[in-house]
Amino acid sequence: MSTDSVPAGEDPRRLLSEARGLARRVRVDQRVTWFALLVLAVVTFVAIPFDWYFFDPALSWRRGVLFYWPPVLLLSYAAIAAYYVRVARERGLGARVLPYAITGIALTVLFTAAWIAARLYFPSHPQRLPEWVLLVDRLVAPWGTIGVALLVLARLERNLGLLVFTVAYLTVVLVPIDLGWHWQGQEGTWFLPQQFINGTVLLLGAIGFRLADRRRR
Repeated sequence: MSTDSVPAGEDPRRLLSEARGLARRVRVDQRVTWFALLVLAVVTFVAIPFDWYFFDPALSWRRGVLFYWPPVLLLSYAAIAAYYVRVARERGLGARVLPYAITGIALTVLFTAAWIAARLYFPSHPQRLPEWVLLVDRLVAPWGTIGVALLVLARLERNLGLLVFTVAYLTVVLVPIDLGWHWQGQEGTWFLPQQFINGTVLLLGAIGFRLADRRRR
């Protein structure tokens, strides 16, 4: 039986550890999380005046949701995917953003179909709906689908920080926040504070992930 020691460089456990460390470093270098959150924050803020202008107070119908969000979200996911690919190529890496973009696009189509179906089914907005219906409504709304798609991105990146952030964001989206504030005394502006808060959370997330990325480098 040989008593010669195994060289450290050939230690299977050390090689496995180094391989795992390298794989983790690659996953970290593939992340451009801050850019995705920044794009989503910008489109959320831009939607505020658009939704307000196209709001129909007689039917309590946010027509801007259908006029603005579908094309803008499709362009946003395309821009995010393109930027991820560009950064990955500059760093000599592959990009794993395609499933996220496809999920975002599919959810955009889903929410558009759901909102159109709702408008056809409800010729006028009912005075009261069950709480679970309102919860589903917020989840399939654009700001809700943004969070669901971010869960997919967190899984692809194996990004615990993004997962925690997304859960917090979805909590803000799904739990109504009523500040009792209306623009120019119009009751139809009840949604503006919530939408402003949604955009602010995304923007703060973008700033936080950007700072973390710069410190890491």
